[in-house]
Amino acid sequence: MSTVWTIPNLLSTLRLLLVPVFLYLLLVTEQDLLAIVVLMVSGITDYLDGKLARAWGQTSRLGELLDPVADRLYIFATLVAFVLRDIIPWWLAAALVGRDVVLAAVLPLLRWAGSGPLPVHFLGKAATFNLLYAFPLLLIGDGVGAVATLADVFGWAFVIWGAGLYLFAGLLYLGQAAPIISSGRAARRGRRNRVADA
Repeated sequence: MSTVWTIPNLLSTLRLLLVPVFLYLLLVTEQDLLAIVVLMVSGITDYLDGKLARAWGQTSRLGELLDPVADRLYIFATLVAFVLRDIIPWWLAAALVGRDVVLAAVLPLLRWAGSGPLPVHFLGKAATFNLLYAFPLLLIGDGVGAVATLADVFGWAFVIWGAGLYLFAGLLYLGQAAPIISSGRAARRGRRNRVADA
């Protein structure tokens, strides 16, 4: 089978294609139940694509890029929608989006140092799972009744854990990137000195 159109990569692509559907359901038609179904499908495919890629030997560079991109897009889309619907405070969304902006700014520095993107850390995946579990619960918790109250409590528990892990994983990523960027800078300086001495 092609190393591009593997089942895991198709699952990641499906997740990407469902992002605008999710936003439409959440913000335009406000069909929360269907939006929750889309989120659940996203969470299941997020779990399956990595598991199947490893089990079937279908890991690929494209898959390594698609998976975190799909995760980030879902988190970003959900945070924006939830802020617009007053489900979460804006500062929480700003903290989580800010983390991704900082890490995105590190990528060009890693390339400059001769390295590609660092592999996704286990804590980052755990944080994403927590947030993807939290979002449907918060959406249910936006309703009324005992089920909504219970969902809201559990949703916020997942949000607190997920946000904490998300930010901590970002710090770990920066800690991994710093010596790579530093050694790349030193190597470039050494090459310039050798050229100047020649």
